Amino acid sequence: MLYELRIYDCNPGMLPALNKRFSEHTIELFEKHGIKNVGYWTTEVGESNQRLTYLVAFENAQQRMDAWESFRNDPEWATVVEESHRNGIIVKNVRNELLVPTPYSPLQ
Repeated sequence: MLYELRIYDCNPGMLPALNKRFSEHTIELFEKHGIKNVGYWTTEVGESNQRLTYLVAFENAQQRMDAWESFRNDPEWATVVEESHRNGIIVKNVRNELLVPTPYSPLQ
């Protein structure tokens, strides 16, 4: 299993819009394209309270590449992004890391 940790830093005041987009559209679209939702978090204490951190999973690197390509090319996703940006760009920075579980990790 391959895990992808993604961290989205939002423009000021835009975290509610990002949370709405994920809860109403993105999570379902991820599943449609083979991106397994593992968990989603906002930062309560830390560097920024305008941050969404989430973890998704893939069977392997090829399945990850295929899933992201399929997701990005989905016309429904293009519509969702366009509609969600009507009041301004939501995310100012995205970071990600690909993680492989250790042999002793409970999450494999």
